[in-house]
Amino acid sequence: MANKPHQLTDWLPTTKKETDLRGWDYVDVVLFSGDAYVDHPSFGTAVIGRLLESEGLRVAIVPQPNWRDDLRDFRKMGVPRLFFAITAGVMDSMINHYTANKRLRSNDAYTPDGRPDMRPDRAVTVYSRILRELFPDVPVVLGGVEASLRRVTHYDYWDDRLHKTILADTGADLLIYGMGEQPLRKLAEEMCGGKKIDEIVGIPQTAFLRPAKEVPRNPFQEEVLLYSHEECLQDKLKQAKNFRLVEEQSNRLSAARILQAVDDQMLVVNPPFPPMNEAEIDASFDLPYTRLPHPKYKGKDIPAFEMIQFSVNLHRGCFGGCAFCTISAHQGKFIASRSKKSILSEVRKITEMPGFKGYISDLGGPSANMYRMQGKDLTICGKCKKPSCIFPKVCFNLDTDHTALLDIYRSVDALPGVKKSFVGSGIRYDMLLHSSNDRQTNESTQAYLSELIQHHVSGRLKVAPEHTSETTLHIMRKPSFSLFRQFKQIFDDLNEKEKLNQQLIPYFISSHPGCTEEEMAELAAITRNMHFKLEQIQDFTPSPMTLATEIYYTGFHPYTLERVYTAKTKEQKNAQRQFFFWYDQQAKKDIIGNLKRINRPDLIKKLYPQG
Repeated sequence: MANKPHQLTDWLPTTKKETDLRGWDYVDVVLFSGDAYVDHPSFGTAVIGRLLESEGLRVAIVPQPNWRDDLRDFRKMGVPRLFFAITAGVMDSMINHYTANKRLRSNDAYTPDGRPDMRPDRAVTVYSRILRELFPDVPVVLGGVEASLRRVTHYDYWDDRLHKTILADTGADLLIYGMGEQPLRKLAEEMCGGKKIDEIVGIPQTAFLRPAKEVPRNPFQEEVLLYSHEECLQDKLKQAKNFRLVEEQSNRLSAARILQAVDDQMLVVNPPFPPMNEAEIDASFDLPYTRLPHPKYKGKDIPAFEMIQFSVNLHRGCFGGCAFCTISAHQGKFIASRSKKSILSEVRKITEMPGFKGYISDLGGPSANMYRMQGKDLTICGKCKKPSCIFPKVCFNLDTDHTALLDIYRSVDALPGVKKSFVGSGIRYDMLLHSSNDRQTNESTQAYLSELIQHHVSGRLKVAPEHTSETTLHIMRKPSFSLFRQFKQIFDDLNEKEKLNQQLIPYFISSHPGCTEEEMAELAAITRNMHFKLEQIQDFTPSPMTLATEIYYTGFHPYTLERVYTAKTKEQKNAQRQFFFWYDQQAKKDIIGNLKRINRPDLIKKLYPQG
């Protein structure tokens, strides 16, 4: 049966004309976003807009407002009844704009036709200040990745200095960190009930500033006090100690309220909500998305949408705890999984989309094979504050059974209209190679490995060993490289047995804290010997609120307080990065010269056996 054609009113309104089409004479919330408006559950702006709509509120979205002209985009929706909401979009605007070498990127995947100039640097701050100036009495609420990762004093790589909480820089009233559905729903409920924004102090997963003498009573069980912003400016060791406290609280099932003095005010960060249960996460994914870009972009491609339009997110959260990754700081380490019914319902919707040719591009998540995984005994999890459940080894209490995930794969492939489903997200092979005390769990990981490699690889399987050096991997909180060798052997053997022509594509990082030039040279020699010409590579980019960034800035490991070397200058970083390109004739002379300089002529023979 053919789908009914979409009407303009099937999307949330983005102009006054569109609110008029709906017969609205006011809106409750105006949401400003640094991304183009794609009405799809992978785009946070759409999720938040649809959530508020489901609460009976009138929501308008202003995507990528023009901040350079007379600011008409900021005025066009008028004054909302409740508040302005602001997000930079799915990505941090600085990482979106700049490479690790601080060079401007030439495209933006979340903008029509990839245009790179449609959002400002530090978009949350720019949008907030404009709205504060135009509408000083209207509440401003911040959310999304950019705000979330800047909720406390944080290192800013692009300015090369510590910044205060983003609440101080923006003058906003409230910050919602992490995945915002639960706190936002509660905020809307309290404001609709007549509460003013400065009276709302007890919602989990929110942060706000108050005069130091007016900090509200703590409605939560515990409280921790960080070193003040001013103390961190004076002493990098205090910043490192602060990070450990913040990360540990982010990784607890029942966390403490966090306080930090800044100027003459106190930052209050309430602990997060418990992980969403199945009904709650289903409700978010089952909202009435059109799953398409707004009609205003007709004839233009939005690269990020093209990439994910036929993909399905199975769960949220990641318990990997990688030192360089922001996922657990934003989504948390506890997994919130969707029901099979919700997932299959979304796949059916995809099969009816224009342009669908039968292939689901990704059945994934932050880490593709963590679906439905949690502690066997949740009372043990309740006492835990470790950032990772699988480093330095897989926790004895973690249930790594892949049976439920296998059932999803097989059920999706059995649906009419689906020819094949792929796994495009990264997998954690350390969990697949882990030997559990439970026979069923071990059988499930073996079955998963076989199913994945034989039926769900779209020619290339991406995995992320990240490095070959045990020292660097330990700082990264990643497993030994020997496990990658083991996984590659299984992959190669199965490919040969089943006569499959598939590639394993490993990801690696240079200049990560703890990594030396010599270790990068060894990485090049090891991967060359394994017949890899590396293509999925990146130079470490310090983003706020990660362990690696704190080591980069402070020079100390926040958990051991030991000093850690990090490549910082352009020359040091380029010297490490060049080893990725040992096969490039233009790099060969420099690489040989550098190997002689660091007294590793043995590696010259390994990289260039022909001389």
